[in-house]
Amino acid sequence: MKIDVPQSILDALTDVDMPRLPSEARSSETVNLAGAVAPVYRAGCVIVGSGAAGLRAAVEMKRRGDDVVILSQSAWGGTSACSGSDKQTLHTANTADQGDNYKAMARAIRGGGAMDEDTAYVEAVGSSRMMASLQYLGLPLPQDAWGGTLRYQTDHDEVGRATSCGPRTSRLMVKVLAEEALRLGVPFYNQTTAVRILTDGDGAERSVAGVLAMRASDRTEDNPLGLAVYICAVVVLAAGGPGELYRDSVYPNGCFGSLGLALEAGVELVNLTESQFGIGTRREGFPWNLSGTYVQAIPHIYSVDPDGAERHFLAEYYRSTQELASNVFRKGYQWPFHATRMLDFGSSLVDLAIYREGAAGRRVFMDFNRNPLPVPGDLPFSLDRLDDDVGRYLETAGADQSLPIERLKQMNPLSIELYRRYKIDIAQVPLEFAVNNQHMNGGVMVDTWGRSSLAGCYAVGEAAGTHGVTRPGGAALNAGQVLGTRTAEHIGASRRARVASTKDLRAAAEAGAIELLTVLRPGSPLSVKSVRTEVQARMSDRAGMICDSQSVGAALVDARRLNVEIRANGIGYARGGEAVRALQWQQMALASEAVLSALDFFINNGGGSRGARAICDPDGESLPLVSSGPLQAYRFRKERPEHRDEQIVVRLDGDDMILSTRPNRTFDENSKSFFERDWPAWLTGRIYDAGTVE
Repeated sequence: MKIDVPQSILDALTDVDMPRLPSEARSSETVNLAGAVAPVYRAGCVIVGSGAAGLRAAVEMKRRGDDVVILSQSAWGGTSACSGSDKQTLHTANTADQGDNYKAMARAIRGGGAMDEDTAYVEAVGSSRMMASLQYLGLPLPQDAWGGTLRYQTDHDEVGRATSCGPRTSRLMVKVLAEEALRLGVPFYNQTTAVRILTDGDGAERSVAGVLAMRASDRTEDNPLGLAVYICAVVVLAAGGPGELYRDSVYPNGCFGSLGLALEAGVELVNLTESQFGIGTRREGFPWNLSGTYVQAIPHIYSVDPDGAERHFLAEYYRSTQELASNVFRKGYQWPFHATRMLDFGSSLVDLAIYREGAAGRRVFMDFNRNPLPVPGDLPFSLDRLDDDVGRYLETAGADQSLPIERLKQMNPLSIELYRRYKIDIAQVPLEFAVNNQHMNGGVMVDTWGRSSLAGCYAVGEAAGTHGVTRPGGAALNAGQVLGTRTAEHIGASRRARVASTKDLRAAAEAGAIELLTVLRPGSPLSVKSVRTEVQARMSDRAGMICDSQSVGAALVDARRLNVEIRANGIGYARGGEAVRALQWQQMALASEAVLSALDFFINNGGGSRGARAICDPDGESLPLVSSGPLQAYRFRKERPEHRDEQIVVRLDGDDMILSTRPNRTFDENSKSFFERDWPAWLTGRIYDAGTVE
């Protein structure tokens, strides 16, 4: 079986042009802020971020008649538009052989623990609606000849619920949603960075009143920082995850997210201990996850030392060529690092081996023109000598070609085209890669309608901390679409964003501007570069996929010290554009302290290895083995089952991080709806009172 896809089709699915933004409406209202004359913009709701989740919320709000605008640091420059893997996925329930009922799907979504059961069920139920609506908007999800959606298996997915339209699935999602938002007339404010959430009231009566932003187009002699005030009753945080938090990251450059923004507004965050780490190409070139068929083609993986000598390092970890090759393949659907998969010669030994090569100063490559070299003393690589699950998959895919590049072209020619677009021809040269941070599973604590602990503030997409410890690969895309829609439904029902806010926010905006100026100090000994270097090195070196109590505790002490220095001295900047970065790095330093506080809290309360991280401990119960014997330095703690039933909550109170735990919200799988009984709750809007933040 040979698959031959015309080049024109490959081009269309790889080069995805995004729509042009219309001209922005200018403001006729101004306010004096700390000596600057800043424009004032008014809306019912401000959405911070222009990725797939934020666009879905905007489209659904506009369809319901709400007054909504989008603020974007860089339109079409975020994670969902620019990043991904060789097969981004949406999850859908379907027939019994590939897919299943919503309750089973919800159990799979929350299977790693530390996730609200009701949220998992909401995501499962909403998946079919999200897929259908995206197809209606033009997303080319693949079908068979009978109209069924094609599916495949991905990480943390034992059924095969995933589907894809190629490596640009998430970008295609952004494209069709952006086109719909523009068709509906949703205003975009590009090159606009939200830097403070403005609030009204005190205590339980405190609520969102607006956003203080910085805009390149609003920089004038009277407003050198480009300050702008957006007055609104509702804010939706949709700016993605904190991609800049780690040096070793597969996020596109400039992804700061909104954790610091939320913390400063007193919003509670949850599950900050939970991230994803996995193999991918570095952000210095073209950042991309190397999951799916990149590794299922079974390329040769090797390292190069500073003198240029090659090392077949995986041969030091696996007992046979068959075991080595089969576990390289399994990284395709077991992509994220998981501590337990370091045991029994599992697939995460690949991640550990690559991590150790990098720590030793060696560069790691995969070569698609060579099959894996044999383990010394064992038989050479052969497609006839693979584990049964691997052999069956390649046989079904028709991937019986002699070289990895040929097998890759058979299974997924788009994966080759994608790198060619960035002047990397993996058919000709080896591909350098590493273990990188890829996704933040935690974020703003929200209910099933996207509401945070601050009235009027919602969070969707990666900004929302809904994912728990693990999740099926690609489920985040579906989660963002579902919660984006439900957020819009809830805001619409509240009628808080029907018209632009008419509030007078001069006092709150002035106070916010003064707070910004305490950070922005041209003469500060701290610079954007020094803060970035310190934060990223600390997070990658001491809070990555391999960590321990002592290193995390020391990192937390250093993170607190940095924030004390920032509060005392601010961060220096030379021009308006750098001032924005200074504020973002001040917030990233705050987010770093929050993550380390949660991780230190978790470890000191007996937290074990789960999801993203191995918590190494000389008294740990789990010991990875390699072909030469045990790896004592990587002995790690087991996860404590009771930690699956709770989540760690972080809140900033003054200068202190306050930590607590709360139990997961539950969902009764035995409850059944009844039309006549339940219809009135829909008619009267009582359904929108369910699922509140606790």
